[in-house]
Amino acid sequence: MSAVHYDSYTDARKHLKLLLDAAESGRTATVRRDSATSAIVDSDRLRHYLASVSPSRAQVVPEAGGWSIFLPGLPVAADGASLDQAVTEMIDALREYADDWQDHLLNAPNHRENWGVVQLISLSDDDQLREWLVGQHA
Repeated sequence: MSAVHYDSYTDARKHLKLLLDAAESGRTATVRRDSATSAIVDSDRLRHYLASVSPSRAQVVPEAGGWSIFLPGLPVAADGASLDQAVTEMIDALREYADDWQDHLLNAPNHRENWGVVQLISLSDDDQLREWLVGQHA
């Protein structure tokens, strides 16, 4: 079976099962509405892809008897008495940043390019974010 495309929201709604089936199987699935085309993708595939093309490049440093972690290029950092605590705090900070981005930062010139990492954060559970930040185990 080939790609699935619908030229209107109405057509897409009538064929929602086919559209979702295409996305889940990894085929291209799109919907056009007015002048914009949106892609429907399987969230696990998208999360996996984003994690593979956007390594965190997390910087972890021992500091004042504890640990600090930050991501170059992102306004997010965290500290903890142990590395595990710092990573847990970073996961919380990433979730707060993603919420703020969705709420009001998405169009800010210095934040709009963070779309991919925000999607990665939003599509990941805590264990997946931990693995993305520092590998299998912190």
